[in-house]
Amino acid sequence: MDQFEHYITAFGPLAILLGAALEGQTAVIAGGVLAHKGLIPWPVAFGAAAFGSWVVDHLLFVLGRSFRMSRFVRRMAAKRAFGRAMALIERYPVIFILSFRFLFGLRAVGPVAVGVCDVSTMKFTLLNIAGALLWAGVFTGLGYAFGPAVVSALEALAPHALPIAVASAGVVVVALVLWRWRVWVTQERTAP
Repeated sequence: MDQFEHYITAFGPLAILLGAALEGQTAVIAGGVLAHKGLIPWPVAFGAAAFGSWVVDHLLFVLGRSFRMSRFVRRMAAKRAFGRAMALIERYPVIFILSFRFLFGLRAVGPVAVGVCDVSTMKFTLLNIAGALLWAGVFTGLGYAFGPAVVSALEALAPHALPIAVASAGVVVVALVLWRWRVWVTQERTAP
């Protein structure tokens, strides 16, 4: 177990940073749990989460601003969430930039949509920093506050990890088969 804790201490902040950038809340909450266990200092978990969130959102903003006519931005603009984001940005730009991380379905399209709008780069940068700090504080704090409950639940589930993993894999396989079957049936119905 000491070896595992060594790896968590060494690579945990990087994992939190990457998780915050790519996935979101789960990695940041896990960072708060690790901070509660004393494996990572809370400011390090918080900083990694805020930086990861800020970097990816700023990158998406720059992509939206610089490549408005690119295929990537047009593909993002085709999503229903993009239209919702644009409507919110026009009405409440400051509130939107501070809160899009918290709104389901807007995490990836939000910064791109702001980049397409007329919000200045400086305004977005400052509000993005504030939003990233707020988001990281909330979710790292949740992980820290509920760390004991999470750890005890994981310890209770540990003896059953293999059956849970097998059952989860089975559910995923069945869902994929059903989805593929549904696509096939739909294609057969619409075929001339």
